[in-house]
This record gives sequence, C-alpha cells and structure tokens, in this order.
Amino acid sequence: MKLYIKQKVFSLASRFNITDEDGNERYTVEGELLSLTRRLHIYDYRGEEVSLIHKELFTLMPRFVVERNGQVTATIKKRFTFLKPAYDIEGKGWHVEGDFFSHDYQIVDQSGEIIASIHKVWMSWGDSFELDLVSSEDEVDLIAVILAIDIVMDSESSSSSN
Repeated sequence: MKLYIKQKVFSLASRFNITDEDGNERYTVEGELLSLTRRLHIYDYRGEEVSLIHKELFTLMPRFVVERNGQVTATIKKRFTFLKPAYDIEGKGWHVEGDFFSHDYQIVDQSGEIIASIHKVWMSWGDSFELDLVSSEDEVDLIAVILAIDIVMDSESSSSSN
C-alpha cells in the first residue's frame, strides 16, 4: 500500500494531509505553533486523534516519543555515528537505513525484513514523500517515524545553513 505525505512549505502550524494512491485523505497532521517541544498530532479521516509525536527535551541526540491513546508505542532515537545518520525505533525493534539526505530510506524490522520504504517525490511546493508499506498493521507508527526523521533532517539543515 502506498501513502503520500505532502507538507505545505509556508504553513506556520505545519498542517498537511496524508493521502492514499487514489488521492483520498487518510490522515491530517497538525503541529503545535506555540509548543516548547515540537509536537505533531495525527488525525484519521474522521478527525479523531490517532497519535501524538513529541520531541523530548534535554537529550544529547534527537529523540521523539510516539503515543497512541496516551500510551507510548515507540521511541525514535537518532544514534551517534560519524559517517551517516542512523535511527533506532525502541518499542518496535525497528531500525532505519538508507540515504536520509536524498530522502530514500527503509524501515527494517528485527529479522531484517523491509516493512516500509520512503522516497522523496520532487513534484510540488513543499516536501512530498511516498511511503510504501508492506502491511497496514503499523501504519500510524510508521508515519510517525517518517515525520520525526523529517523534523530532525529539517532542523539540522536549517542550523547548518545559519
């Protein structure tokens, strides 16, 4: 199954939709404008919150927590490496590998099987990502992982250009 994440470039509150292959809206993501930590809410097509992603403060490396119904389902941690970025997804046993700078990477489970592939699509104003899921079982958590990695990459590119 393929999903498409299209972020709007000039949206201060970071509101954007996630659609399926037919263009049907599956999720809406809203960021909090006045939040001390970066917080994103994921809503289903009925407008019900299905996940909250928030950045933890005071950590050496970027770290995001994913919650569903008030319960932590995953923690996304950037690993310290010299060569290229690496991410571990605690609570799921996943890790993320690939070319993050080109936005072409995979989420891999404990057995080494690819459970999702992410590719940047250069077609409109704002970032657009194609998310190819092997199964819809962990769909919301996979979306949360991609959003958290995008936040880290965006903040690192912003800080390096200053």
